[in-house]
Amino acid sequence: MSASDKIRVFCVDDHPLMREGIAAVVRNEPDMLLVGEAQCGREAIAAYCQHRPDVTLMDLRLPDISGIDALLAIRTECKEARVIILTTFDGDAEIQRALEAGAKGYMLKSMPRKQLVDMIRNVHAGKRHVPPEVAAQLAEHMGHESLSKREIEVLQKIAGGNRNSDIAALLFITEETVKGHVKHIMEKLGASDRTEAVAIGLRRGIIQL
Repeated sequence: MSASDKIRVFCVDDHPLMREGIAAVVRNEPDMLLVGEAQCGREAIAAYCQHRPDVTLMDLRLPDISGIDALLAIRTECKEARVIILTTFDGDAEIQRALEAGAKGYMLKSMPRKQLVDMIRNVHAGKRHVPPEVAAQLAEHMGHESLSKREIEVLQKIAGGNRNSDIAALLFITEETVKGHVKHIMEKLGASDRTEAVAIGLRRGIIQL
């Protein structure tokens, strides 16, 4: 197979060992070619047009901007960009955000190598690929009411150890308003207290520490 017929793969990850591992997997496949690597989001955005890959493997957590922000920027320039989010995080909120941003696949780094190469081929063929384990996370919370942007901000502040009075001052709202948001957060997440709400928010990828 000539180089021009191969699936051109671009890898974005801030861990050198991860990039080397993906490079080894791609080079082992006769129908694939690694055309470039980047270690942060802004580098990926700048290099994307230069490499013009068929499929991009994008880490979710990058040192400068998130993989989702990098994906959005790339798709602004190139609507046809086919990006697979590759991550250690399986929270349904992050999966949902990635898919809404236009990701064609979402893969956990713990999944086997064969699953990765199969996903690259499927995405290159124009399909959207979400493995059963990831789809199960989405299905578990489907139909649940999601937190508003303000509620996410309040939950993030709670996770930072702030009291209601602190949150009110930080967000320029009244303490009574904060109490209302906290009540809604716990109802929507099915949490019995603030600590459990934070734990659920972290597990589902609604907030990050």
